[in-house]
Amino acid sequence: MSTVELTRFRVLPSRSEELLAARADMLKDFEADRAGFLGARLVQLPDNEWLDIVDWATPADFAASREKGANLPGIARFFAAIDSLVTAEEGVSAP
Repeated sequence: MSTVELTRFRVLPSRSEELLAARADMLKDFEADRAGFLGARLVQLPDNEWLDIVDWATPADFAASREKGANLPGIARFFAAIDSLVTAEEGVSAP
């Protein structure tokens, strides 16, 4: 079983294209710099909200990623496009 990060956030409509443009570089930075990063899916929701579903090998990998924050340019660009955090949760994938 892997750890799943669920982050729901708001993006102003004027910055949605910026968010999507930054996504590929963010994922490249995660692949290069985050141990245990398994992949991610970004879901657009109603009312300018988005859900980022990120899979981690272990809870420790997820915790280490949080500690690093926006330490690389691609990650920083993606985070900068976010207007506000709605929720952040951690769970375990079902077998």
